[in-house]
Amino acid sequence: MQILSLMGDVMTLNHWLVLAMFITFIVMLFRGIPVAFALVGVSLVFVILAEYILDPNRKLIGEYIDYRSTKINYTKLSANAGRFFGGIIKNPVLVALPMFIFMGLMLDQSGVAQRLMRSMQVLFGALRGGLALSVMLIGIILAASTGVIGASVVLLGVMGIPAMMNQGYAKPIATGTIAASGTLGILIPPSIMLVIMSDQLAISLGDLFMGALFPGLILGGLYILFIIGFGILSPKSMPLPENREPVTMKVVGDVALAVVPPMALILLVLGSIFFGLATPTEASGLGAMGATLLALFSNNLTLKVFKDVMRQTLNTCGYIVGIFIAANFFALILRRYNGDSIITDMVLGSFDNPYMVVAFILFIIFLLGFLLDWIEITLIIMPLMLPVVLGLNIPVDGYGIVDDPSVVWFAILVAVTLQTSFLTPPVGFALFYLKGVCPPEISLGHIYKGVIPFVILQLAGLCIVFFYPELATWLPAKAYAN
Repeated sequence: MQILSLMGDVMTLNHWLVLAMFITFIVMLFRGIPVAFALVGVSLVFVILAEYILDPNRKLIGEYIDYRSTKINYTKLSANAGRFFGGIIKNPVLVALPMFIFMGLMLDQSGVAQRLMRSMQVLFGALRGGLALSVMLIGIILAASTGVIGASVVLLGVMGIPAMMNQGYAKPIATGTIAASGTLGILIPPSIMLVIMSDQLAISLGDLFMGALFPGLILGGLYILFIIGFGILSPKSMPLPENREPVTMKVVGDVALAVVPPMALILLVLGSIFFGLATPTEASGLGAMGATLLALFSNNLTLKVFKDVMRQTLNTCGYIVGIFIAANFFALILRRYNGDSIITDMVLGSFDNPYMVVAFILFIIFLLGFLLDWIEITLIIMPLMLPVVLGLNIPVDGYGIVDDPSVVWFAILVAVTLQTSFLTPPVGFALFYLKGVCPPEISLGHIYKGVIPFVILQLAGLCIVFFYPELATWLPAKAYAN
């Protein structure tokens, strides 16, 4: 007798299959198996288990191959091939992905950050915590012009760690400042995470770019206030430099000249979107061209640098697209066993208050950030949560926004939550990027201790956006209304 008939209810079996798929996937990640292989492997194992062991009558593969006539149903096969590959390659939104990655990597080669560091060190040298403040401001500027976390954290670490150690900064505050400032690029547009969210939620990338601007700046503002306050409360952790240069008009002019190139790049990309001169995809091309010109004019662009940037862009895009395809395969198998409806019913049935449902989802995403990278969470969890959010009918003011304002608000909340995934062990990538460029006397323990207050500030920023949705919807509403 089939196990399905013993269970008495197909949904009961599907519940166990969906739960077992997620648990097996997590176990494989802990075993060190690459994410893409884990997704595909789990999907294949469970489709064989469900179709040929638990219920031989399902015959998923039989939908594509008729064994009696050995004919293949090419229509269904090509439909799935198009889903896995064609949908990704043809999607105009995802064209922006390699462009923004290229822009960020090329900007790191332009020398902009180095000039900013030199000039801001002099400008804020007389302030308690001025060096940390300089690093944070540079991180905010880089975040609005790169969006590549690994490159930003490494660049800030190489520039900031030696200077902070020479000045006598406490190791935790030095490393925490660099790790937190380097991760702002995943939230402040142009962000590659927002590009992927736009695709997964089928909403306007322009809405997400405009919606993420204020929350990202709020988060940066909280970081700056913390650094200033920490410098006042714990002056020994942030000593002043022994030899302080006077702040003259020349110093102010040097800072202004160093700020102009990245600000011009930001205006080129975000300004063209805000004023309706270019789509986000077209703006990504403008950004890539602008970053290349900055590197060229600074005499840092050589054939070797160009090849390295192209190679890194290809590797990063290949990694993301590989996970894209694997996640689509995983989602296809999950939906075959009603996994999306099971998860939707479970989440909606957890609380009567729709805001509590959103808070519960964000809490789950926060916990998953300890175990998964933001790419896996975005590709696997976001499509499953979209029906849940749409079913809540939360009234969010955003007249003029192209898409449902509640979905835009939810996407920004998730983006702010995923900031924590870069700073929380054991898979906080910013921590390991930073450790790779730190001197031996700085341990992972120092880095873990340093990021704790910034994770708390990220959660505080999340609460602000949660209770004031207009912070995520006002700017896109105004942009499209005009």
